[in-house]
Formats: sequence, structure tokens, C-alpha cells
Amino acid sequence: MGTVAETDAQTAEAPSRVGAIVRALTERIDRGQMRPGERLPSIRSAFSAFGVSRNTLVEAYERLAASGRIEARPGSGFYVLGTPRPAPAVPTRPAVVEAVDSVWLLREQLEQHYDVRVGDGRPPPSWMEGSEVGRYLKPINRPGSRPFPASYGSPFGFPLLREAIAALLTERAIAGDPAQVLMTQGANHALDLIIRTLVEPDDAVLVDSPGYYPLFGKLRLAKARMIGVPRTPEGPDVETLERAIVESGAKLFFTQSLAHNPTGCSLTPAIAFRVLQVAARHDVVIVESDPFADILPAARPRLAALDQLERVIYVGTLAKTLSASLRCGYVVAAPRLIERLGALKMVTSVNSSGYVERIVHDLITSGQYRRHLKRLRWRVDAATAAAQATLGRLGLPMFGPPGGGFYLWCELPEGLDDAALSRAAAKRGILLAPGAVFHPQGGAHQAGAHQGGAHRPAMRINVAYADDPRFERFMGEHLPGAAAW
Repeated sequence: MGTVAETDAQTAEAPSRVGAIVRALTERIDRGQMRPGERLPSIRSAFSAFGVSRNTLVEAYERLAASGRIEARPGSGFYVLGTPRPAPAVPTRPAVVEAVDSVWLLREQLEQHYDVRVGDGRPPPSWMEGSEVGRYLKPINRPGSRPFPASYGSPFGFPLLREAIAALLTERAIAGDPAQVLMTQGANHALDLIIRTLVEPDDAVLVDSPGYYPLFGKLRLAKARMIGVPRTPEGPDVETLERAIVESGAKLFFTQSLAHNPTGCSLTPAIAFRVLQVAARHDVVIVESDPFADILPAARPRLAALDQLERVIYVGTLAKTLSASLRCGYVVAAPRLIERLGALKMVTSVNSSGYVERIVHDLITSGQYRRHLKRLRWRVDAATAAAQATLGRLGLPMFGPPGGGFYLWCELPEGLDDAALSRAAAKRGILLAPGAVFHPQGGAHQAGAHQGGAHRPAMRINVAYADDPRFERFMGEHLPGAAAW
């Protein structure tokens, strides 16, 4: 029987092996060596023939299915569809024309039109669905399965899961009582509840810039005035933050401290202390998102840990580290605010899913979630090293040191239009995430922004996809002065 390290390595093969299998089978299908309707080798026989792990084969087949070359027939296997016809694909991709805005980027992450997904916000499905969670995602009527909850349950969430979340918070030095935990349908649901409760039309609200673009859409719906606070590799620019508070009267600041989306960098202890000083001085409430908490060291500097939820509202989720399809997140805050958020949750959505919350509780308390997290950390570390190597070959500097999440922020040469680059990539089936999407209102209302709201061209890199040779070849063709690839 192999060691844990050997098992982890086998379940987290280098992404380049997946790409090699995809390229080999793609070439055979496109050349007609495998005909439409032909059955591909089974996973069991194929992973032996290719000399890779089962998970690697599963991911390769998933990519081929996403490209339209093969299809999965439940209970039968995978079958060749043939070479995808490119002509109909163009009209279904608004990205080719609109590969610059936040609605487009969010839609493309959900609809999955692109073969090369460097701009995606999520890891490959096999990183998540191949874990222990898979055994829970079966018909609920199977013999011995847990009964489906017969009633709505508590609107604040499954009580035992709230207790488990509170225990995890204690590991992060956040002294949250289970009564201060409100379960939600993911972090975006949590942010929506907070905005509906605390933001009035025309309120000034501070956000990271670059920052989390779905948050910007919610604040636009609330008719708030967004003010971007420049993000540095060490965290928010504190001087600009305080100046923006004084000038605008803002009382709310949304930020992500660790493995920041999109820059990938993390807050330093010194900056964390100064941010809380500014917030206390001007009576500002901070909403701190921590989506990668479960794969990051518990001792990392978190505003909620330093502040102990006095003026910090803490938002967590399992979407980034377990499954984006299991919509399960939470808000941790002072008891009075949790009561208000819980009441709004009841009015707007009645409740979150008690069934999903029971699954998550089982995964956490059984120890299976921690085993999954160990493998996920291995994958992130390996993919980050590969992504850094790719950017190094392209001569592209990173914004700052990686913080342990899925993203890197890559600044592009001055004068290069990141929106135009994204459109050109879209025509080649490559999803890029241009930097302009991650600035509130495209650069308007930016505290300390360059004249005219301009920002240096950049793009967010998802480390899981950055080693794809098609991405590297495309960038080599479009970077000024780069060698031909």
C-alpha cells in the first residue's frame, strides 16, 4: 500500500500530462483516425495504457468533452463526436465581441465555451468532484442514504454545521460563537445580504481595486458610489484608503485579505494593523472575504482575528475549496447584525439548503474534507510553480508573491490593450480575464487613479490552466518584442 504522499501525487498529476493526452487524442480525432461514434477506451484500460493516474485521464476526457470532440454516455462510456465545427461557435461567444466586461466573464465561467481557460475563476472540475464529495452526490433514495430534510430547518443554517464552522474559526483565532454564524448559499449570497442591509442608494462604498468584480455588480444594483482603493502586493494602500474615507464619508469597505482575487497576494501584519487603525479612527465597517481560508495557514493575518468581529464582518465559503456546485457559505458578525441578516435571508430566499449543509457537515466532521484539502494544496502549489515558469519564459512579471490561492496578477507591457488581447484570444478559443474587468466602473471613481481613470494593462491568471502551450504560444505571438513560438 502506498504512502499518503504517493497517493496525493498520483491524484494530483502535473497538468502537463493532461494536456499531452488531450493533444494526442485531439490530433487523432481531427485527422479522422478515430471516427464519430467510436467508443474511447474505458478509463480503467486507458489510464494503464497512458501510464497516468485515473484522475488525470478523467480530466483529459472532461476537456475533450468540453471541446465538443467526445461525449459521455452514462453507463456506457465516452464516444467520439468528431471534429467540432468552428462556424457555429462564434455567434454563441459574446466574448469575441465583448471580451472585456464583468457580465461576459461571469457568463463564460458558467457556460464553459472555451478550451483554454486561463482567465477562469475556478479550478478544473476534477480537482473537486474527484474528491470524497463525489460519493455524496448520488441519488438520495439509495439504500442506507441519509433522509432528505422534511422541513426548511433553521433559517440561520444547520445547527451542527454552524458549530463546526465556529470550531474552524477558532483555529484562525476568530472567537465566533455558533450563534454569530449565518449560513448562506455561497459567498455571493452573503455579500448580497450585507449590501441589502447596509447600503443605501448613493452611499459611498470602498472596494479593492483591482478587486472582486461580481461584488461590483451587486453594488451597482444597489446604486452605490464605488470608490476603488488601490491594491498593493502587501494589501490596500492605507494612505489612499484614509484619504478616500475623509473625502467621501464612506462607512463601508469591502476587501479580501488573503490570496486576493485577482492579484493573488496577501495582506501583511503591518498593513492589517494600519487598516484597522484607520477604520477605528473613522468608524468604518470592514467586510472581509476569505474564500481560500481552508487551504491557507490558520495563522495568516486576518482582520477578523485582529478585530474579533467588533467592526469586521467575516465572509467565508466552501465553493473555492470543495465544489462550486455546493452553494454553501457563511457570514460571521456581531449578534445584532446576524439577526438582521437572518431576517433578510428569510424574506428573500426563505432558507439555504439543509441537505447541502448536512453533506458539508459530514465531510468536515468525518475528516474527509481535511484529506481533500491536503491534496488540493498539493495541486495549487504544483500549478503555481508551473504558472510562474510559464510567465518567466514569456518575460511577464508577477504583481507580487503568490498567496496560496488560484490566482496570479500579471501586468502587461504599457501600451498593450488588454481588452483587445482578450478579444483576440477569444477567437482562438482562449479565455483571458482582462484587468479592466477588475476595476470598479472601469476606472471611474478611483481614489488616486491615474488621470482619466487609466490603469496599467493586466490580466488575472488561473494557475490551473497557465501551463497550456496554446496560451503560451498565443501570448508569445502578441507580446511586443517576443520571440516567435
